[in-house]
Formats: sequence, structure tokens, C-alpha cells
Amino acid sequence: MVVENTHNISSKEPRPVLAGVLAVLVHLVFIAVLVFGFNWKDRTPESMTVDLWPALPQPAQKMSSELPKKQTRPQPQPDPTSEPEVPPKPEQTEPAPIQAAPPPPKKPDIELKEKAEQPKPVQKSPEPDPELEKKKAQEQAAKERAEAERLKQEQEAKKQRELKEKKRQELEAQQQREQAEKDRIAAQQAAARAQTANEINRYKAMILAKIKSRIVMPPDLPGNPVVEFNVTLLPGGDILNVRLRKSSGYSSFDSAVERAIFMSKPLPLPPNPALFNEFRNLNVTVHYLE
Repeated sequence: MVVENTHNISSKEPRPVLAGVLAVLVHLVFIAVLVFGFNWKDRTPESMTVDLWPALPQPAQKMSSELPKKQTRPQPQPDPTSEPEVPPKPEQTEPAPIQAAPPPPKKPDIELKEKAEQPKPVQKSPEPDPELEKKKAQEQAAKERAEAERLKQEQEAKKQRELKEKKRQELEAQQQREQAEKDRIAAQQAAARAQTANEINRYKAMILAKIKSRIVMPPDLPGNPVVEFNVTLLPGGDILNVRLRKSSGYSSFDSAVERAIFMSKPLPLPPNPALFNEFRNLNVTVHYLE
């Protein structure tokens, strides 16, 4: 009974050992995966060289036109007598653990910056045509001359208008002055004539009053008879001649007036000798009741 139990125990011991070995292998594989998974992320980017070009390079021509064609070498013919060589079989190796492919390295910032700042090709402007430029310059000069001539003509016309306007104003002012002078002279002459007329009328009234003061009226004459005489005077108021111009119809009244005229000499005359012509031939009219 004792021997049988010992044999059963020894047959059951390898199973726990195998399980422990498998657990250790699994942990080693897991640790290896973690180590390799972190190592590819820590890899530093490779250095790169960048060439700076002042302008874009011209497109290369086809390689077929520049490079000579490759010479093909003749392949060696196999010898029929020789036995064909059998390629050796590859040795069977244990499969390597699958590793995650590392991501592509990032492009350096300097390359991106150079691409962004790469200058654009400068387009050459066409060369100006000298004949066309000369023609344009001549046309511009002609336009400037025409504009200057137009401005000159406008200024000259403006000066002419201003001169005409100034002359017109001066002529109008002169005409106004002349008209004012004429009006002044006419007013003076009218005033002088009025003064002369007043002077003449005043002295005629004085002569008539003096003659009437010398008349001895005949009594009881019917109505209001009127008698007119033409009296010729000498300078100083003396009477040269008295002539009956229109009778009153009453000889007594006519004779009384004629006597009064002779008795009134010298008749009063204005002191201005130029007014004597107004009194040389004086008409004297006398009313009976006045």
C-alpha cells in the first residue's frame, strides 16, 4: 500500500513545473514586446542635407536622349553535359517575434520652411520698343503743347474780356459824369432863367405900379375898360416914345394913362445891363378897376 502511493505522487509532479516554465516564457515575451515597442519611439531622426536653389531647375530632358543605352551582356549558355545545380535548401530557423513597424520619420522643419519660402520664378518683362516709346513721348509732348496753347488762349480771352469790361465801366462812368455835369449846368441855367424871369417880372410890376400911381382916373366909366401902350425906353429908364397899341374905347381913360407914363420917367430898371433888352420895347397894360 505504501509503494503504490509514492508512485502516484511522482507521476503528478512534472505538470506544475511545465506550467511554471510556460508562465515565465509568456512574461519574457510580454517584456520584450514592451521594450521594443518603446525603443522605436525614442529613435532620433536622421540628419538631412538641404540644397538651396535660387530658382527652379529646368526640367531635365528624357534620360533616353542624354544617357547611352545600356549594353546588354550575353547570358552564358548552360552546358547540357553538366548536371543542373540544385539550390541549397534554406535552413529552417525559428520565426522572429513580430515587431510593430516604426512610423516614418518626421520631415525636418527647415525643409518645410524652404519649400514654403521657395521663390517664384521671376517673369522677365518684355523689352520696350524704342520706336513705340518715342512715338508715345511725341504724342505726350503734342498733348502738352496743345494744352498749354489752350490755356494761353483762355488767359488771353479772359484778359480781353476784363479789358473790355474795364473800358465799358470807364465809359459808363464818364457818361454818367458828363450827364451829371449837363444836368448841373441845365439846373443852373434853369435857376438863372427863373431868377432872371423873376427879376424881369418884379421890375415890370414896379414899372406898372409907378405908372398907375400917376394916373388920374376919369370918373364913372362903365365896365372895366383896358388900354395898352407900347413904350420904348432908353438905358437908365428914360422914355423915348409912347405909342397906343389898343384903345379902351374911352379917350379920357387913354389920355390919362398916356400922361401917367410920361410922368413916371425914369422908369425903374434892373441893375444888370444884360436884362435891358427885356425892357427896351415894353408893353404896358392898364385896367380901369385895378
